[in-house]
Order: sequence, then C-alpha cells, then structure tokens
Amino acid sequence: MSRRSLQASAEGIKKAQAALIRNSLTQQALAEELSISRQPVSKFFQGKAVDRYIFVTICEKLGLEWSEIASFSSLPDVDSAASPSQIESLVQAVREKIHDRIARRCGTIKLLDKEQPIRLDTIYTNVNILERVTSRRRLSIGELLQNCCYQENFERFGLSKIDQERVPGIEAVERYDKLMIWGKPGSGKTTFLKWIATQCNSGKFLCNAVPIFIVLKDFAETQGQPSLIEYITAQFEECGVVEPQVAQMLLSAGRAILLLDGLDEVSQSHLKRVVKEICTIATRFYPSFIVMTCRIAAQEYTFEQFTEVEVADFDDEQVSHFATKWFEGQDLAKAEHFVQKLQANQPLKELATHPLLLTLLCLVFEKRSDFPPHCSEVYDEGLDLLLKKWDAKRGVERNQVDKLLRYDKKGLLSQIAWTTFEHSEYFFKKSALEQGISHSIHILPEDSIFLETLQVDSEDILKSIEAQHGLLVERAKNIYSFSHIIFQKYFAARKIVTSPPQHTEEAFQNLVRHMSEKRWREVFLLAVEMLPNPDNLLQLMKRQLDTLLADNEKQYDNAKKLLIDCLNSDCSVTHEVRQSIEEALRLTKTGSSAVS
Repeated sequence: MSRRSLQASAEGIKKAQAALIRNSLTQQALAEELSISRQPVSKFFQGKAVDRYIFVTICEKLGLEWSEIASFSSLPDVDSAASPSQIESLVQAVREKIHDRIARRCGTIKLLDKEQPIRLDTIYTNVNILERVTSRRRLSIGELLQNCCYQENFERFGLSKIDQERVPGIEAVERYDKLMIWGKPGSGKTTFLKWIATQCNSGKFLCNAVPIFIVLKDFAETQGQPSLIEYITAQFEECGVVEPQVAQMLLSAGRAILLLDGLDEVSQSHLKRVVKEICTIATRFYPSFIVMTCRIAAQEYTFEQFTEVEVADFDDEQVSHFATKWFEGQDLAKAEHFVQKLQANQPLKELATHPLLLTLLCLVFEKRSDFPPHCSEVYDEGLDLLLKKWDAKRGVERNQVDKLLRYDKKGLLSQIAWTTFEHSEYFFKKSALEQGISHSIHILPEDSIFLETLQVDSEDILKSIEAQHGLLVERAKNIYSFSHIIFQKYFAARKIVTSPPQHTEEAFQNLVRHMSEKRWREVFLLAVEMLPNPDNLLQLMKRQLDTLLADNEKQYDNAKKLLIDCLNSDCSVTHEVRQSIEEALRLTKTGSSAVS
C-alpha cells in the first residue's frame, strides 16, 4: 500500500527540533521559507501525519534524511484483495493504535453535580432493551390501564409498566448488525454506547473488531463537511493510522463496530446530510456492525437496514445494582438504606426507573442519608433537570419550536395535568392532547396566520416536550401519558398553587372537592408543601371535612386522614391555624384518626 502521508517518530521529532534551533528558525519562520501554512509544520513537530511531499521538504530544509525522521507504521501492507490473515493482522494493529483514544474518550463519564469524571466501569449498570418500540404498539387506553394494574391498587399505580420481554442490550448488539436504539432523555443511550466501545476495546466483546465511537453532532459540525468515511479516516490518522484505505478496508471486511451517538443532537441544517451519510455507510459497508442512538420522538427517520429497539426503564434489580455501585466507595449500608427508603416511597421508586433521575436521587440521598421531607423539592429539581439543565450541561442546543420558546412550558404542562387528572385520565389521545395545547396557548396573537398553523404548531410543541424533555411519552400509537404519574400530580398541584390571586379561592374550592378521593392525596400534599402560606387551603379543607360529617363515613375518614397528613407534612402553616384545626379535630369524635 503506497503511503500518501508520513509522520515523525518521537526520536525524529527530537532531531528536527535540534535542527530547527541549529538553523536559527522558528516553526513560523520555517513555514514562511517553505511558502506553506503553519498548520502542517505544527503537525510535523507534533508527530502527526502530514502530506508526504511536505514531510520530505521539511526534512530537506532542516538538513535531515527524511527516512531517519519518519515513523513507519507497524500496520501490515495489505491491499483491497487482502487475505484473511492480512486483515486479521491489520485489525489487531489498528486496535493497538486506537486503544488509548477509546479508553480516554469512552472510559469515563460525567455525572450531574460531580466535580470530576468517574470511571465508567465503577457505575455502569447493564442496559435492557425492548425489541418493540412502545410508541408503535397498537393498544387501546383500556388495555394500557389494564397493564398498569389500575383497578388492583391505585396506590401502586404506575404508568410505565411494559408487558414486553426485556433483552440485555449487549445481546441485541450481537443479534442485529444494524441497530437503531431509541430512548428517552437521560435513559442511558450514550453511556451504553461508551460501554460497548470500552468492552470491545478491552477484548471482552467483539475482540476481533475495531471500535469506532463518533458523536454525530461533532461530525456534523466539522469544518469542511467531510464524508463519514473521511471523518473516520481523520480520527484514525490522529492515532497514527496514516494509511487512508484502512477505515474502508475494516468496514468492508465487517471488522469494525461503528458507534454513532446522538442523531437527535444534530442541528436541522446538517440533518439531511448526516442521515444520507449514515445510509451510505450502511449500504456500502453492509458487513460491519453499526449501532446508533436517538431520542424518542426527535424526528421521523427511515433507515431501512436498521432494526429499531428502545431502551427499557430500570427494574428493581437494576436500581439496586446502580445504588450499590454508587455508594460502594462510601458505605454499603447506605446503599441498602437507600433501596429501603425507595421501596417505602412509591413516587420516588417510580422516578428511580429513569437512570438520570436515579442519579439525582442518589446525589440527594448522598448528602443527607435520607430524602428531604418536602418531596416537592426533589420533583422540582428533577423537572428542572429535564426541562433545562440536561442539554445545557452537555452543550446541546435544540431546534426549539419558536412559539414554545415564548411560552411557559411548566404552565402548559400544569394545565394539561390538571385537566386530565381531574377527569381521571392517565392516558390520553394525541388529538385531545394537541387540542388541549392549542387552548392553553393564550399569549400568542390570534391572527389568521396563527389560526391556520395552530394544529401544526400544537403537534410540534407536543413532540418538543416528548423528545427534548421526556415529560410526555407516547405509550402506544397516538396515546400519551406523563412519563411518571407523580409528575402529573405535581403539575396538577402546581396549577393550583400558581393560580392568579383573583382566582386562588376558586382554585382551592376546585381542589378541596376531591378531599375524600385517595388518588388526590399527593396532589394535596404537594400543594400544601409548595404554598408559601397554606393557611387558607387548610382552613378550606377543614370546612369541606365538616360537610362530610353527616354523609359517608368512609369518605369522611379518608378526608380527615388527609387533613392530618397535610398538617404533619412540615408545611408552612401558621401556629394559630394549626392549633385551631387540631383543636377542632380533637373535639370531633367521628373517625378513628388522631392528630399526632
């Protein structure tokens, strides 16, 4: 194989630097004398590959024999008709050269508020996948409710229960040579790709293949818009693989695993070109493994050669494993205590199925060895993470919907949550959701252009909330829910708490009507926690309780217990109001509960 570029060896660089001093030259002066730019001269002295002609010219100018300066690659000479043994030698040589780069780039992970990156293997928890993307299932709302065991026990009701078999992610990669992995924001897609890269790099997975890890956003924004094969070749060159044919040969022979991360992070201006490049690579180099990740609902893509799967939420075993690894260097007893506390708190347990939110819960628990008494603080931080911080921390700028940028997304979600929860709707049709979004956007000008495009914009807003934040999720074809029922309850409570002053009394009245319904318990507790002064709401709850006294005993007991729980929730009720309500409850003999 003829070489079109050369690079200096470590010893050669020392000789060249000595010659530079001996000739009273700087790198800039050398470039000017050769009438070339500074860049190839700089690359020459860094031991990077430069054009063969320029390499020889630099050596001659410095009075050096180029063959004594060059580092001749240890890669075997192979051509396009290479034998299996030649390919095998090439694979092992390239693996050796790129090993440090893969280990450095994929072997660590940055976790939220942690100051330093940590080793991936110290925290990684095996990923499971669903072989059928949930949003493509054709299920009715009734069937989804049945899967969630709604009728059996509302206290343990969750929205994300899936009746599909989970398959270990690594098995899916082995089974399908072209794999598109969909997942919610923060579901562990990038971490999984990094894990595959490091396992291949260390010889524990596909040890006879070369791992190639590419962040698609970086590729898309590379100056000069190189093709994907040119981009891979440039990465190889930085590792000392200077022969330009190597990448093509490995891909053609099926001896590479191409890991493409974050298609959803590619800006709209580059997207069409990037998708075309991926399709070209998949068609041209069909024997090789390609694994790609993308957020659910980010775009509608067609990759005919790819099998599409979805990252599954964590189950109890994965949550426990993650917690054990998290607290391993501190105190294993704390890990056990963490899991016990989760088991006793259904809303937090549900959040823990989401890897990013589980990380947040571990951080919170790590600081105080417990969860805060005001769970609304945890929910608020988790929502802030999903709505703002997660993309910002990774330097990702999304293609926002213009009108949504001018709208309070929390306000929109609060309206949706209140309307649906009040009507006992946990799953809702896409058309109804879009209509609700349209009715909620009052700040936009009601001109004819807006009215004509409203339906399109509503769909864009829905997709934006789903893809960018993962707070609304398509559970089956055209049927949505909140990602976690506690977020639906949180936003319903927020709708009450953030009501304008002139509508506060009406909002409280609408809420207290549901005092005797168990499913509203968390909404009341959250509202009382979030209110700077919950006196008026608590007094209204007491008056509502009095109306139930001569009515249904069971409803009365439920409402009384709720009022007591609200008083005991460490809310900001004034001493006078607390004392007044507690005294009134003591005088009331109906019901078995007592104020603690």
